[in-house]
Amino acid sequence: MIFTRKSVYAVILLFILSSCGTYFNQPITRQEARIGEENEVTKALKEFPLPQKPVVAGVYNFKDQTGQYKAVENGSTFSTAVSQGATTILIKALEDSKWFTPIERENLGNLLNERNIIRSTRDEYRKNKNPNEPQLPPLLYAGILLEGGVISYDTNIVTGGSGARYFGTGISSQYRQDRITVYLRAVSTSSGKILKTVYISKTILSQAVSANLFKYVNFQRLLEAEVGFTKNEPVQLALKESIEKAVESLIIEGIKDNLWKPQLNEKETKALVEAYEAEEEEANATALYDRYLTERRSKVAFTGALGTTLMDGDLPNAQPEFNSRSGFKFRMSPSLNFNTTYYKFNLSNKEFLNEGYMSLDFNLEYIVLPQDQFTPLLYLGGGVNAANYLTSVDPKFQAGIGLEYLLSKKLGLHMFVDYNYVFSDELDFIDAGKRSDTYYRAGIGINYYFSKRKNKKLDEGKLEELRVKRELKEIRKKNRAKKKARK
Repeated sequence: MIFTRKSVYAVILLFILSSCGTYFNQPITRQEARIGEENEVTKALKEFPLPQKPVVAGVYNFKDQTGQYKAVENGSTFSTAVSQGATTILIKALEDSKWFTPIERENLGNLLNERNIIRSTRDEYRKNKNPNEPQLPPLLYAGILLEGGVISYDTNIVTGGSGARYFGTGISSQYRQDRITVYLRAVSTSSGKILKTVYISKTILSQAVSANLFKYVNFQRLLEAEVGFTKNEPVQLALKESIEKAVESLIIEGIKDNLWKPQLNEKETKALVEAYEAEEEEANATALYDRYLTERRSKVAFTGALGTTLMDGDLPNAQPEFNSRSGFKFRMSPSLNFNTTYYKFNLSNKEFLNEGYMSLDFNLEYIVLPQDQFTPLLYLGGGVNAANYLTSVDPKFQAGIGLEYLLSKKLGLHMFVDYNYVFSDELDFIDAGKRSDTYYRAGIGINYYFSKRKNKKLDEGKLEELRVKRELKEIRKKNRAKKKARK
């Protein structure tokens, strides 16, 4: 088979760009069994401060309550979407935390049968050989029962992808996000009262990347190549992380309500609870699709931009010209700004016009998503348009749309397009027709948000947050040292 040089280069480039990372990690050899994976939640649970006294906890059945089966493209399947071993995962999490003494309740019938066998065997032994054979000790009873389960498994909450193809060469990527939700509650065995309920959710990501080449490289010679990979986050690991996070949350919620106490002094306990409350506040401010909803923009901002202007007047063949702007934004409410901006720009057509202008604009700007990092903008207002040296001054009206993306707490990148209607037909020095002259502007620039006005209360809050983080770090360090000393 004869290949052209360009085709060979294309295949090599395709391989390098699309599959290099996957190629060097292909599962082409047999793998030995290994200890299960740990995540950050598992590590945090194992390093958690020890309790003053572990709580005896019974788990009868922490089950899958979704009733869902795995989705397949063709036909049906009897495989469940969620692992049916959630009870086992929960018991392991309770054991790792050292806060609970889990007792066997899931297969209580097996345990009772075995105890009956032991009891009858000892009775026979006592009659025949040893009358002093001790009685079988009683079973532990639970101080609390842990109930709940997996209450939802939502598939395809976000899907998407991208791709391109040119002359038989293409590359594409796809992604899908699912979500699993777990509820866990502690029930008092003495009163039946529900002591605490916690709710945890976790997203599950699946990705696919592929690249292919389908091209005739010579007469009756077809080159076809394809490479790609798919990554699916294991549902079992997502379920494990969710249950472990639920156990951690249940412990701290119990500390807050004085249901149980850690081996910490009052100051350290307060730091532990405050760190959890800060995490809880952040979670409450985060919407479904990982949108962190918080106040991001200060009340005053400087704006600057560069762009282009296009005339729409009585002369034909308009040409784009350079423009610049600078100004300030004043936030009146979370969704509304008052803007004042100064523009310097040129208007021209191909042969007759190339003049300099300036304008002073006053706008009301609506922020569509004020608590998001990326948001559309809509603005409307009026102003004054003037030629250089103020040879003519005319009122005008403008309206526009824009986009802003916050690069940091103080710096935002923005783009805009607006329409300007001047109440004059002599902007291009020609009075023709019934319509006044107009022009369009577009540009890209930055918004610099000034620091919020300092106040004593805000500074004290920031210092308190730093203090809590330092104390929590010391707590975990001491806890690790205690566990090493015990070993």
